[in-house]
Amino acid sequence: MANDPFGARTKLNTGSGEVELYSLKTLDEEVEGDVFSLPFSIRVMLESLLRNAGGKFVSREDVEALASWPESIGGELAYLPARVVMQDFTGVPAIVDLAAMRSAMQNVGGDAKKINPLVPVALVIDHSVQVDAFGSHAALQFNAEREFQRNRERYEFLKWGQQAFDNFSVVPPATGIIHQVNLEYLAKGVIVKDGVAMPDTLVGTDSHTTMINGLGVLGWGVGGIEAEAVTLGQPYYMLVPEVIGFKLTKALPEGVTATDLVLTVTQMLRAHGVVGKFVEFYGDGLSRLSLPDRATIANMSP
Repeated sequence: MANDPFGARTKLNTGSGEVELYSLKTLDEEVEGDVFSLPFSIRVMLESLLRNAGGKFVSREDVEALASWPESIGGELAYLPARVVMQDFTGVPAIVDLAAMRSAMQNVGGDAKKINPLVPVALVIDHSVQVDAFGSHAALQFNAEREFQRNRERYEFLKWGQQAFDNFSVVPPATGIIHQVNLEYLAKGVIVKDGVAMPDTLVGTDSHTTMINGLGVLGWGVGGIEAEAVTLGQPYYMLVPEVIGFKLTKALPEGVTATDLVLTVTQMLRAHGVVGKFVEFYGDGLSRLSLPDRATIANMSP
């Protein structure tokens, strides 16, 4: 844990007991500018920097720079998300790498059990699943059985990995696609680690990881190497983004679907130019959108 150069670590009593957190209110008193006027997405990233300030990757100056946003747009940022979600095409090689590292550690006389993901990693098996039967009530069961028959060795390896590694879990096939599983089962909103509460944030190995933003959880897709680096406790280096505000008012009229809204929003954003930028939705119309509708919009972010 970092050494808290801003003195922002404080305690909070909740219905589930006492936790600690890093207070943006305290930071606001220590830096120039108004932290609470920043976009919500920037505040989430600022909390991450604040929590890790004084450690190996984040300095006091890094926190002060992001707090001065938008002046800091384009500068480098060492972002440390709270968790990682992987699909099987990229996740299986990552676990193979960890297993190889354990073998190498054992070969030099070290403790192989010290090789573990340093942040929670969930591997969702969905991309490689084949469909042999459809259109019947028995199709799901049949396809699942065939999947385990075809890929028995791979699933035995992943089961071993789930038992051997700390901070690693596997979501089996026939459960759902990665984005649905992430939204409905893996997302927590708030993560508590070592008694410290923090916003749920993540990177994933699929471009449509952005779907999780419909729930207010900050996340997006990265490459397999970047995700594996985060798994091993390394930051994801990125440029401080520009944030585009998108105001929603009123409600969808009868007969207009979320897909219609998504296509309209996508057209407007493409015309504006938002590549490499964050888009933050606000306005009274936002509260009139259901979570599935928000997730549909967020899913189109790539």
